[in-house]
Amino acid sequence: MNPREVAAVLAYLGRLDPRTMRTDTGEARDQIAQWHELLGDVPFTTDHGWDVREAIKAHVLASPYPILPVDVARQWRSYRRDRLARHTDPTPAANPDDPAAWRAELVGTRHAVAAGATAPATHRQLTSGGPHPDIEARLAAIGSCIPPAVRAELARFRPARAAREAAIAAGGPDVLGVRCAWCQASEGEPCRSRRVGLDGDARGNASRATPHPSRVDLAVAARAQQVAA
Repeated sequence: MNPREVAAVLAYLGRLDPRTMRTDTGEARDQIAQWHELLGDVPFTTDHGWDVREAIKAHVLASPYPILPVDVARQWRSYRRDRLARHTDPTPAANPDDPAAWRAELVGTRHAVAAGATAPATHRQLTSGGPHPDIEARLAAIGSCIPPAVRAELARFRPARAAREAAIAAGGPDVLGVRCAWCQASEGEPCRSRRVGLDGDARGNASRATPHPSRVDLAVAARAQQVAA
């Protein structure tokens, strides 16, 4: 910001917080010089989210203390760090055999992003939300993201899941869809071998390839209730 912009910022601040106003000409001149010394490299606004007036307003609303120029400078630095953290360097258009030009383009892009002149390139950023519609259509067509041949190879390493999928495919109930009352296995987890010792405590914690009969009965009853509903 230049001194004229700093004066406009101080006038805006004076309307929000009269404690910062300087009525004496000499004091106002010194205040402008002090703020310009610390905020000379801070822009008034950028095209992508930064506005010094919004930063001042946020401080006035959040803090009972008068704002200082260092408070604005710190918010600007936080803004720069946040933008660079969300930025992924795109592949430069410069010749990769020219390291100087390659590096100069990368540095120039980063400076533009940090200064708010360019939006961060977030093409590799993880985003929330469901799968792409194309992926949903493909999954609906093939039924699973795991190819049948791979699923067959994995069956010997996860027998409980394989037995569950085979039972569902044969039209039976989803046995692992209910909690086991005997071994207390939660929904989706295979049953555990459970033996009761002489002291009455349970023994054993190995996974079972087949569910306990009581769990099968619960699954059948739950499916019957769903069909009746």
